[in-house]
Amino acid sequence: MTLIHRLTPVALALLLAACATTTAPPPAEAPAPAALPAPTPSIEAAPAPEAAAPAPVRAMAAELLEDNLRPGQKIDLDAPDASTDLWARVRQGFQLEDLDDDWVRKAEAWYSARPDYVERMTTRGSRYLFHIVDEVEKRGMPTELALLPFIESAFVTHAVSSAKATGMWQFMPATGRDFDLKQNIFRDDRRDVLASTRAALDYLGRLHKMFGDWHLALAAYNWGQGNVQKAIARNQRLGKPTDYASLKLPNETRYYVPKLQAVKNIVLHPDRYALTLPAVANHPYFLSVKIERDIDVALAAQLAGLTLETFQQFNPQMNKPVILAAATEQVLLPYDQAGDFAENLARHTGPLATWTAWVVPKTMSPSEAAKRTGMAESALREINRIPPRMVVKAGSTLLVPRAAHMQDDVSERLADTASLSLAHDAPPLRRVSIKAGKGDTVAAIAARYKVRAEQVAQWNKVGAKARFKPGQAVVVYTAYKPSVKSAKATKAAGTKVASVKKSGKKTARAAKPAAPRNVAKDRGGKGRSNVVAAAAP
Repeated sequence: MTLIHRLTPVALALLLAACATTTAPPPAEAPAPAALPAPTPSIEAAPAPEAAAPAPVRAMAAELLEDNLRPGQKIDLDAPDASTDLWARVRQGFQLEDLDDDWVRKAEAWYSARPDYVERMTTRGSRYLFHIVDEVEKRGMPTELALLPFIESAFVTHAVSSAKATGMWQFMPATGRDFDLKQNIFRDDRRDVLASTRAALDYLGRLHKMFGDWHLALAAYNWGQGNVQKAIARNQRLGKPTDYASLKLPNETRYYVPKLQAVKNIVLHPDRYALTLPAVANHPYFLSVKIERDIDVALAAQLAGLTLETFQQFNPQMNKPVILAAATEQVLLPYDQAGDFAENLARHTGPLATWTAWVVPKTMSPSEAAKRTGMAESALREINRIPPRMVVKAGSTLLVPRAAHMQDDVSERLADTASLSLAHDAPPLRRVSIKAGKGDTVAAIAARYKVRAEQVAQWNKVGAKARFKPGQAVVVYTAYKPSVKSAKATKAAGTKVASVKKSGKKTARAAKPAAPRNVAKDRGGKGRSNVVAAAAP
């Protein structure tokens, strides 16, 4: 009996709703995303896989699966063009005017000297290249743009630059939001393969429309459109040409397009550089399978028969160990695992999600939040990334264990807007009014109440070196209340009386007090940047 007859209606519906995209075997040495914290609640293990259906996905793909990214087209892995090399398709779509200068030679030499790096980079990129080329061609864009992630991130989907640009296409936070890439505590769409590719091509298309030149559009993608516009205006005032090669650019941007040219040259003639490109099949490598209920990341990986690390390579946008159906419509899975996932999901009888979102009703400490949600404080801090000495502000969203009786998934509104606001866990300050003693100075009172002398002077509108009259009312704002014993000891230490013989009289001299500790410090709290140096020559 074929899989089509043995699949339950739910599993079949999931597969029929799947949309296709790219691949090639993930390299063992490819960097992996940071591991998500292990779930605290217990989760019912996925049922032991039943006897697997023989070659289910490939048999169904040619007949049934429809690529939602290319409506009306069937996926047929046995079609002649599916077995051709994708690199040939990439070469046929090259359109950009070639550069040939010392910057290109420098980049070519850099890549040529690192064959292992090029192999890792191209093998890693082969997972996503079919989908990107498909999207580029649908928009009528040059296929050189499909090679841009080689320059931006070396196809590391979780890459983060020193300037906080993130993902395969290296979006800055603000630019990502401009192109509808959601960024909250549950997910960061700048790392999402489908969403970030859509946003990057939208952005590049906008820049090309603005400048009318792909080289200038690429420079603006790297340096910012405003900067490129200023560089063009400067050349116009000076009567100089305004093409990419003629503009005054920072070295990073001057080198940016030549690096892309070098990668293009390597794709055209890898043998000239003593390099080998891994074969990339001209057919989808992954499918996107719809998610209709919240599900733990670990369970989703288990149902797909993948390691957690491999699952995260295809779904790097997840920030937490749970996938929220309201915000994440699908997961990406290697083509051959999509059918297994749908079938195992239909068989699964235990809970799908052991985590949920909880909105904090009032500002509270992590220990209080942990008690309310039945978690260990250390686990709550780890899963929600709460640093020491911080409190959780009212309205924040925390990830907490899901009660066994809870049936409702996290709402779409909360899944899209969830945020975590923290405040420094400082004791509340109180106003203290005291009477100055004999010989009390601003410095002495500051030392006694563990505040800064400048603050005491400001509160009482006196100079920082002022001396108070005995009995004078002095105001202090502090969380520290010294005992009678400690107050006397502090005062004795803060004001040192030295006997100085002068004109037959003894004079009291205030010694410089030790630097006081501030008990209530305030803690605070488009551009583009390329990823770390390892991602580019």
